[in-house]
Amino acid sequence: MPVVDVDPDELRELTGHDEKGDAELKDDLFGLGLEFEGETDDGMFQFEFAPDRLDRLSVEGVARSLRYHYGDARGVYVPSANDPEWTIEVDESVPDERPFVTGAVVRGVDLDEAALESLIQLQEKLHATMGRGRAKGAIGIHDLAMVKGAPLQEGAEPSITYRGVDPEGDAFVPLDANDELTPAEVLAEHDTGTTYADLVEDLDRYPAIYDELGLFSFPPVINGKRTEVTTGSRELFVELTGTDQWTIDRMCNIICYALSARGATIEEVEVNYADGATHPSEYGAELVRPNLDTDEKSVSHDRIETLLGVDFEPEEVVDCFERAGLDASYTLGDDVRYDVEIPPYRVDVLHPLDLVDDVGRAYGFDELEPRYPDVGTVGGRHERSRLEDAVRTSLVGLGFEDLLNFHMTSGTENYDRMRIEPGTGGAAVDGDGVFGGGEPVEITEPYSEEYTQLRTWALPSLVMLLERNTHNAYPQDVAEVGFVAERDEDADTNVAESRRVAGAVARRDASYEAAKGRLQALCDDFDADLATPRTEHPSFIEGRAAAVAIDGERVGVIGELHPAVLVEHDLEVPVAAFEFDLDALR
Repeated sequence: MPVVDVDPDELRELTGHDEKGDAELKDDLFGLGLEFEGETDDGMFQFEFAPDRLDRLSVEGVARSLRYHYGDARGVYVPSANDPEWTIEVDESVPDERPFVTGAVVRGVDLDEAALESLIQLQEKLHATMGRGRAKGAIGIHDLAMVKGAPLQEGAEPSITYRGVDPEGDAFVPLDANDELTPAEVLAEHDTGTTYADLVEDLDRYPAIYDELGLFSFPPVINGKRTEVTTGSRELFVELTGTDQWTIDRMCNIICYALSARGATIEEVEVNYADGATHPSEYGAELVRPNLDTDEKSVSHDRIETLLGVDFEPEEVVDCFERAGLDASYTLGDDVRYDVEIPPYRVDVLHPLDLVDDVGRAYGFDELEPRYPDVGTVGGRHERSRLEDAVRTSLVGLGFEDLLNFHMTSGTENYDRMRIEPGTGGAAVDGDGVFGGGEPVEITEPYSEEYTQLRTWALPSLVMLLERNTHNAYPQDVAEVGFVAERDEDADTNVAESRRVAGAVARRDASYEAAKGRLQALCDDFDADLATPRTEHPSFIEGRAAAVAIDGERVGVIGELHPAVLVEHDLEVPVAAFEFDLDALR
């Protein structure tokens, strides 16, 4: 979860509560779900934030929540926005991979060093969270006085243009540089450019923003030095580009609210998508931004009382909503229902349960009285959990180091580096397919290329760990009892989930017999009959691999890893390994 630095003196100033001591502030923020993580050398508080409350990624957002908590503010607040004077023109040359843009003009900003640092922190934290490392959304903040708007025609509003640029095309001076660089040179030579090069380097044309003087922003990589924001800036142009209009619109709202809390005035901008340019179909080709429209959701009185275990009067619930920064009205009937208005900076309210959570926090979770649920059962450990612990204990007794690995991986690690093909699993345990080669359960919008799917078998995770530990002494004997999954149309969810037992022996004298001996001892601990009929598997040496059959059923594979797998993972010692279904030991 993100950790944000907060200046306690600024927090007291923005909330209007100078009397609050440091300890009291920490307690109040803990009640809002913000956990104190320590202090920086210059006295800044560090708080760990729940990733859903992105509006609290700055001291301004934290102060807003505290003011509601203290009762100094109530209900939905939406800053007023002046009519647009600026236009963002979206050219059809914008790369299809990053077609959307939004923005706002902010006037009357008073930026001292602390306010500027807070704005920069908010920008980077939004990049890291909602922006998915700038891949989904990137923010550019510019000194408006240094932007030269190009009027489209006599009497028209000044405009900037979002368009595509050739990698070796127009040059500009990026931040933290003194010389003009083309976009391609930025990616190759600038520190920030090399960091974010992977976001655009495969595109034929790069995203770029122009004013009348030329290129001044290269999203999502870096802004130009000409429009750099300083403590002397009084008017700002905020632009955001990305792959999803909803996401960048909400990121823009959070920035506008933070600047509004500093006394700034928000001004709308027009966004015009040209014919041929991709535009958000649900909004149309002509937008006015920022979109500060409120949302509305409903929740029943009974659901609130049932989940929180408190008997409320409807007026008490409305009061809790207002102290959470929401507005609510209710209708009487067989079941009282609340229609709740949600401000545009609250990107986390997606479900009625989120509304119940807000009521609980406003009421005070410390005020809730714990009670036993009205059920006739007593909690206990699941039989599968008992089996997992017993297997882990046996593996440790056999000399293995017990591991806990990520369930997420990539197709490269799961398949390619292990010499198998996706979709070749079939009836792998019956010998007709490749063990571990099942169809992947993939993530639609992965956060990173390293984690794009659920792993279909556990052995690649062990080999990756051995790869990262080549600097340590041998022998290295590692094992894991872990989760795997693959697509299965016969399953209710179209996903077959299972638990696997995997072990690897890495040492200069590692052999099939070494792995087989450990596996035999493990099966003996559970009174299970083990057989190892010969088989072939791309990850193992031909003639040094076998199927694992427990109590007459084929449930896994064992053998010596193929030299090509060892070379791929830079392993200089032999590795013998096995993997099988945990349920076979029941």
